[in-house]
Amino acid sequence: MDVDTDIGGHRNRFPVTSHSAIVAAASRDAEVRQRALETIVASYWKPAYKYIRIKWQASNEDAKDLTQSFFTTAIEKGYFADYEAEKASFQTFFRTCLDRFVVNQKKSEQRLKRGAGADHLSLDFAGAENELVSNLPAADLNAEDFFHREWVRSLFTLSVETLEERYTQTGRDIQFKIFELYDLRESVEGKASYGSLATEFGLKVTDVTNYLAAARRDFRKILLEKVRELTGTEAEYQTEVRALLGIDVQ
Repeated sequence: MDVDTDIGGHRNRFPVTSHSAIVAAASRDAEVRQRALETIVASYWKPAYKYIRIKWQASNEDAKDLTQSFFTTAIEKGYFADYEAEKASFQTFFRTCLDRFVVNQKKSEQRLKRGAGADHLSLDFAGAENELVSNLPAADLNAEDFFHREWVRSLFTLSVETLEERYTQTGRDIQFKIFELYDLRESVEGKASYGSLATEFGLKVTDVTNYLAAARRDFRKILLEKVRELTGTEAEYQTEVRALLGIDVQ
């Protein structure tokens, strides 16, 4: 199977909307399968890299090589198509595959070639390492919970990126900027006020209120789309949504 060089990059070329990429990874349709794999890699590579760094105490370089090699191997050998939803959640299955891969590498005492898989996957390891250093896990946080925490972080980051892309494409840059400044950033002086944002952008306070309400609705919709993409069953989807948002969805 040919792997596109954009897979796992800053944006997915073909977002899989409102469908499970986990299920689609086993599709017989090559294009559907490719789109699904792009979605899985884009969402899971950072948690995988950080998990290898923490659980396996791998160096930065070794973790990079293991992450690259794992995804390249998983795609070439169809690991994700073997997922059976009735046995475990996809996250549990993914971690099992990843742990097994790392163990096998250690057992065989193979030294991964530096940059293995780099021709296939374009991944921002420097950014992932900076995030890890800034958010090291507490001593009492187990590896499973750490992986899930980083998966949630990846999910929110991708959702924000998707919202920004959609708003930019539809000429709503100011609406996104207001959402970013109010909901995503907090300066040394504290959170921006509706009044200060209205003054900064030459708007009415009611405009700021309406822009924020719309952006929050759109962000929530995108987040739900991402969760749907990255869960293999309805039960898993509902569990993750309940944990993230504290709600049940239909």
